[in-house]
Amino acid sequence: MNGPKHKFCTKLSSTYLRKWWITIVVAAALIIGGIVVACEFTVLIDAVVDRMVALRPGAKTFGWWAKPPVEPRISLYIYNVTNADDFLSNGSKAIVDEVGPYVYSETWEKVNIVENDNGTLSYNLRKIYSFREDLSVGPEDDVVIVPNIPMLSATSQSKHAARFLRLAMASIMDILKIKPFVQVSVGQLLWGYEDPLLKLAKDVVPKEQKLPYEEFGLLYGKNGTSSDRVTVNTGVDDIRTYGVIDNFNGRTHLPHWTTDACNTLAGTDGSIFPPHIDHDRILHVYDKDLCRLLPLVFEKEVMTSNEVPGYRFTPPEWVFADVDSHPDNMCFCPAGKPSCSPNGLFNVSLCQYDSPIMLSFPHFYLADESLRTQVEGISPPMKEKHQFFFDVQPKMGTTLRVRARIQINLAVSQVFDIKQVANFPDIIFPILWFEEGIDNLPDEVTDLMRFAEQVPPKIRVALIVGLCTLGVILLLLSTFCLIRNSHRQSTLHLEGSNYLATAQVDMNKKQNKDNQPARY
Repeated sequence: MNGPKHKFCTKLSSTYLRKWWITIVVAAALIIGGIVVACEFTVLIDAVVDRMVALRPGAKTFGWWAKPPVEPRISLYIYNVTNADDFLSNGSKAIVDEVGPYVYSETWEKVNIVENDNGTLSYNLRKIYSFREDLSVGPEDDVVIVPNIPMLSATSQSKHAARFLRLAMASIMDILKIKPFVQVSVGQLLWGYEDPLLKLAKDVVPKEQKLPYEEFGLLYGKNGTSSDRVTVNTGVDDIRTYGVIDNFNGRTHLPHWTTDACNTLAGTDGSIFPPHIDHDRILHVYDKDLCRLLPLVFEKEVMTSNEVPGYRFTPPEWVFADVDSHPDNMCFCPAGKPSCSPNGLFNVSLCQYDSPIMLSFPHFYLADESLRTQVEGISPPMKEKHQFFFDVQPKMGTTLRVRARIQINLAVSQVFDIKQVANFPDIIFPILWFEEGIDNLPDEVTDLMRFAEQVPPKIRVALIVGLCTLGVILLLLSTFCLIRNSHRQSTLHLEGSNYLATAQVDMNKKQNKDNQPARY
């Protein structure tokens, strides 16, 4: 039979066990929570970043996108021809002197923004250029001698025309006193000067074939609000399309090249990219003057001056390669292989009213050496000075630093029937190169980037360590207490058995004593 003490101990033991089994369940939940955090916390943070960067009107990131809080600059270096007369009369190699930089600060703003029903935004881009003489080698009035681009474009285009047209062109140029080289100021070369050929074309060319400008300048019409209407994806519905162009002036593809892949416009303007970028991602940038989508591949990890980590992306070496080196570039050669660009050049004439403009990287970086040595005075290219690159914050997809470096060249064809250019050989003549970009972002932007990059991983580690450590401690404590309780129960059971045995012996002795006859 059980005594009161045994019943009390049994009840106490049951309560004790229940408490520690609950503790074991809590400990297991904490450990599982730590494992879940290890596996899913990054997904949660990515979702928060996605919501934060998507282009929602009224959001802070939308304001940064619409009016970037940066001061981009463009630095231009002009190839001033120092022996134009000898080059034309004696067949001497042209000698150029690189003059620059001429620096302009820029302000960018997206205006006429309209939110569309399909998760896109439409806008026009306003760019304002302001000359920075304090950062330049001289004033905009500096005079340079450069190839006459309108004239040489016209003569090169006439090479395969009827001979009488070429002779007529020569007579017109003689009357107008047009020469293969022009002496203009830096400001005129960039922003426009009155050209007699363009003025003539205005009067004689049919209305549907007229050029949209009356002056010639390499940046003519770019200082102000662009008429181009750009529509981009907000990323609200699909973050993978964040900032990606949906259409440009109503077009989803360019009309120039031979395949849809080469005509696609599915890139960004270069200021933002879809977030969560890894080393294998290929970024794409579209600029109207490039006449194509420019791919960018990962090169290395970088750190900005204000301690924001980034990835450097740069055009692959094959981007301007000839079709023999990179057959996939054949799509950019619609006239067939004989007319394809030399290695290191890209023909943008289809975007420049058939003017034979060729783009390259500065100093013919990544191009054939023979192109650079066609003229004297161009030093060998240097990666540090002439590479095109974007530094991008990978988690948010925001551009940290840019050096968009491009050289403008003129592909001149020799035309013997036009006396003014009869001695002008077939040549890729460099005109200028420029470097456009930004050096850093405001502290307000970089602080947010540092927070997004550094704080969540620390919180993740802290949660994993905290949850798992607490869970393990509770689990060990519970196990220890249960084992100790088990030993205690065994002891109590033994003591109870001994107590019962002793009691039974005492009872037996008492009964035996009671059953013995009394003695008198």
